[in-house]
Amino acid sequence: MRPCRPYAEPHVAGVCLGLVLLACFALTGQGLGASGAFASVASGTVGAVSPETAAHSAYFSSYLQDGSPWTAWIVVEIIGVLVGAAASAALAGRTRLTFVRAIRPSAGKLLACIAGGTLMGIGAALARGCTSGLALSGGAVLSVGAWIFMAALFLGGFIAAPLVRRLWP
Repeated sequence: MRPCRPYAEPHVAGVCLGLVLLACFALTGQGLGASGAFASVASGTVGAVSPETAAHSAYFSSYLQDGSPWTAWIVVEIIGVLVGAAASAALAGRTRLTFVRAIRPSAGKLLACIAGGTLMGIGAALARGCTSGLALSGGAVLSVGAWIFMAALFLGGFIAAPLVRRLWP
């Protein structure tokens, strides 16, 4: 295994992300997001396993109206994100499974991570969009709701940080 190379410089990565977002708007007419991909895949799975259930559910049928949910733009985007992340990790020599920022992994830390991810997923479902969709794509088109969301997200992070800081030395 090759030695780990440093992560990308954050400012350069931010500019590159902005250029990718601009290219997405220019080439496809759509922004970036993630949570809709999971809903599309879930709808496609339910539609394949139980077409009756999918047809009678307003939630699932809304994803099945525009053709196959497996070829939806957002699903293809997430597949590209996974392939790109794997390629980037391999090129940087960072394919070893590890806990980030954890000196000694513990059940408490793992539970906190799972709880935080679950809460973010529930929040994305309630908001009908994820952080990337609301903040990046919504912020780029100057959506007032997106800017309010970003302010609330940072405020919530600053409030929650001291509460969970004791888990990470």
